Amino acid sequence: MLDKVRPEAGTETLPQEGAALSGIRVVDLTQFEAGTSCTLMLAWLGAEVIKVEEPTKGEQGRGGAGKSTIYFSLLNANKKSVTCNLKSAKGKEVLRRLIASADVFMENFAPGVIERLGFGCDDVRKINPRIIYAQVKGFPPGTEYEKYLCFDNIAQAMGGIMSVNGFEGDRPVRAGVTLGDTGSGLHAAIGILAALQQRHRTGRGQRIQVAMWEAMTNFLRMSYGAQAVTGKAMTRKGNASTLKATAPSEAYPCKGGGPNDYCFIYSTRARDHQWQKLLTVMGREDLKDDPRFASPVLRYENRHAVDETISEWTKQFDKWEVMRLVQEGGMPAGAVMDTMELSRHPELRARGTFKSMTDPEQGDFEMVCCPIRLSDSEVPVDNAPTLGQHSRSIYAELGIDDEEFDRLRAEKAI
Repeated sequence: MLDKVRPEAGTETLPQEGAALSGIRVVDLTQFEAGTSCTLMLAWLGAEVIKVEEPTKGEQGRGGAGKSTIYFSLLNANKKSVTCNLKSAKGKEVLRRLIASADVFMENFAPGVIERLGFGCDDVRKINPRIIYAQVKGFPPGTEYEKYLCFDNIAQAMGGIMSVNGFEGDRPVRAGVTLGDTGSGLHAAIGILAALQQRHRTGRGQRIQVAMWEAMTNFLRMSYGAQAVTGKAMTRKGNASTLKATAPSEAYPCKGGGPNDYCFIYSTRARDHQWQKLLTVMGREDLKDDPRFASPVLRYENRHAVDETISEWTKQFDKWEVMRLVQEGGMPAGAVMDTMELSRHPELRARGTFKSMTDPEQGDFEMVCCPIRLSDSEVPVDNAPTLGQHSRSIYAELGIDDEEFDRLRAEKAI
């Protein structure tokens, strides 16, 4: 059972009995974010995720010397850590024994690395035919880019995200969130869950491949909708709606004048009823019959007048009051919240979206927790493991006794 209190280093931590993925073992060879965000989600859902790390420095996301960083901790909560030297013949044999006990194998090394190590899909499935073999790469195999290196911003650039992000006439801008990395990782997690369900019916494992380049295109469905309508590539529109079909659709300045003292107000393009309600809230009933604003399309064509009118009103109130007044008036609005406001929000904290954690190496920090709520599955949040924290207990399950463990460690195989 997973204790609510962090266990002592070296003790075993198991997912809560009865959790959604309880009994599923994941061999995790991921690094940085695109792969680790996938296995993090599986751990949050109750899988036993065993992170296999290089013995001296650990996964590259630790930042060297095997010590945790905030970056590492945010991506590796609820996992276990074992060390294994994949350049050692004996280390590889230990990994083969671990693979034989697993349900899922996950990796996101640079192109060709896993095959050179001897753990390509065919090699792993010879060891365990039922295993789900999952990979996140920058680009699909067989394409001209398959050997290219990729990070989040490269995926956003090549996958179209940057081309639609930013303001018209200005240069492309990457999204502030890591869509390329975490977005691809979550796609991989969905594929793994589907493959596990299919294996339940067929008894067979299969290969899951997610390319960051392709995953980004999946976030652009509405942009391709706009392209189908116009016959042209989607352009940057700032905060305007994708189809340029309505106004207001903008972040409006509010009292305070800070960098995030804005409230986003959006009106549906379906009808005019929300616009009419906003005018009532602002006390501008005089504009209800203004021909410039008689339809969503006309309001978009006259959006500068719309924005000027709304801004004059929003500047009288702080963003929270603007949001309350507009929402209670029957129209969508949202205060622009920064990361500090979110992490301190009392309702998000009460729901467990954020949790204060204490790491033995780096002290206190805020953990962003799983946003998925399952009525019959709850997995308490646990810190990311220290390097090799669970090596002895995991390897004991594989039949490696203390004498063999100490010998393998002395030989630097683990």
